[in-house]
Amino acid sequence: MVSFFSQPEEYQWVYPKIDTLLQEKIVKEFNIHPATAKLLVARGFEDLDQIHSFLYAKLPDLFDPFLLPDMEKAVNRVIHALDHKEPILILGDNDVDGMTGTALLTDFLNFIGAKVTPFITARGTQRQHLISDAMQMATKLGCRLIITVDCGVSNEEEILEVTKRQMDVIVTDHHEPTDKFHHCLATLNPKLIGSTYPNRELTGVGVAFKLAHGVTTQLSTREGAKKVDLKKYLDLVALGTIADMGVLQGENRILVRYGLKALKKTKRVGLVKLAAVCELDVTEVTAQDIVFKLAPRLNSLGRIDDPQKGVELLLLKNVEEAERMAKELNLNNSERQRIERSVSQEIEEFLLKEPELLKERAIALSSGNWHPGVIAILSTRLTKLYNRPSVLLAIEQGMGKGSLRSIPEFPLLPILKKCSHLLENFGGHDLAAGLTILESNIDEFKKLFLSLATDSLKPEDILNRLHLDGEVSFKEITFDMIESNRLLEPFGNGNPPPLFYTKAKQAWSPKLLGRSHLRLFLEQDERVLEGILMNKATLLPFAKERRDKIEVAFSPEVGLFQKGSIQLLVKDFR
Repeated sequence: MVSFFSQPEEYQWVYPKIDTLLQEKIVKEFNIHPATAKLLVARGFEDLDQIHSFLYAKLPDLFDPFLLPDMEKAVNRVIHALDHKEPILILGDNDVDGMTGTALLTDFLNFIGAKVTPFITARGTQRQHLISDAMQMATKLGCRLIITVDCGVSNEEEILEVTKRQMDVIVTDHHEPTDKFHHCLATLNPKLIGSTYPNRELTGVGVAFKLAHGVTTQLSTREGAKKVDLKKYLDLVALGTIADMGVLQGENRILVRYGLKALKKTKRVGLVKLAAVCELDVTEVTAQDIVFKLAPRLNSLGRIDDPQKGVELLLLKNVEEAERMAKELNLNNSERQRIERSVSQEIEEFLLKEPELLKERAIALSSGNWHPGVIAILSTRLTKLYNRPSVLLAIEQGMGKGSLRSIPEFPLLPILKKCSHLLENFGGHDLAAGLTILESNIDEFKKLFLSLATDSLKPEDILNRLHLDGEVSFKEITFDMIESNRLLEPFGNGNPPPLFYTKAKQAWSPKLLGRSHLRLFLEQDERVLEGILMNKATLLPFAKERRDKIEVAFSPEVGLFQKGSIQLLVKDFR
């Protein structure tokens, strides 16, 4: 069977901007490899100060937390709770961003002497009542203050009910607001209309860190105040920001760079043991390790188990208990993968039977057989593969939970507002959102969603584009070049790994590497380098036909499959 989740993508190559004069200035000023200078020009850097800030920004360059609207009100309320020994409930979303932000505020507030209880929302299709669930827990614990993490901006009506119980709510979130705010005591969100905070791309854990920073700043003016080292919380900031696909530019880049350093020295035994079950040494963890190994295991809790366990693991002090929980997460992840494969197969079979669905400019599918915990992963995969908006809806007990992913040309929140008469609730970002909907409204919603995509998107909008960073020859590809490119780390959303291109010929016939990967033997000016195409074994016949000149788009890497050697991670060839 043809797999709709592993077919080779067809790319439109986008060649880079070239400015030889600026490249030469960059090489001279920063003493970096010419290929790295080409890359910086291609990515839109226009002056040396801008480049210096990108490459060498430090923690003191972080923005003042009080630039966030309502920060002063939020800080004063937290300090009031601290001074009057009021118990505080931290309400977090059930993904890694929410877990890490909840663990961060819980750890921080406990350290400064507050009485704190973390509470993570349950999974399932009924999650529109997350504030109400937290209110019940807060009432039971006698809390007068609820602080949300990575959630709350689309729950104004529920927040009103909380305030009627004489409880205060501080919302910390980074999703696009879908409600007007009148009832919460403070709303910390860089995306609020009218906000002038310089970094709109903070994640949920990033906003939580800003609140901790604000409280620390305020308390530092007190005589005899307890000294707080905020750097010890940056491991959680890096984990949550990378897991939530935060844009790794500006302030986020600083937080993640230093957060990865903190992660390599972390004292959190839960993280150390989680890395161990992933067969990782925590002292060598990279951003890629977070994306592919650590984050999926934590996310599995929010998808098929109890996400509260994720916060517990991040806060644990007991080594034996941390090891037990890390093993449990590993088993959960295996079960999540099994469920995901099953749902993926059902989607593939459906698309094979109904191939005309892929002629639309968006993909909209629903089923009562799908586990709601895996649809976010699969909608992400569909959008990445076909470069068009997608919505998958899992139906349980008369209610649908939807996960949406999109492309820049089709921002989701304005679209969902046009569909709001059919929805129970929705929220998120322009490229990733979620919704709840009555089963009886699903067919009408899917028709409207597809119609809006047809009206909004042009045929060229749904072409997969490959943005290239510069042309390099094989003689330029050295260990020094690769080391120079590492100045741009960490790589991730908004700051992808270098992608160069060149012309070569195939010295020998291509071969399979394992069952899934393809190995090319590329020759240019009598030098041969191996090119590896991950999960592209299906391209073997096509590669065999093109033995002479081909153009390859690639990232140079050290030791992909041969320790100590340079290989090319090939994204595409033609």
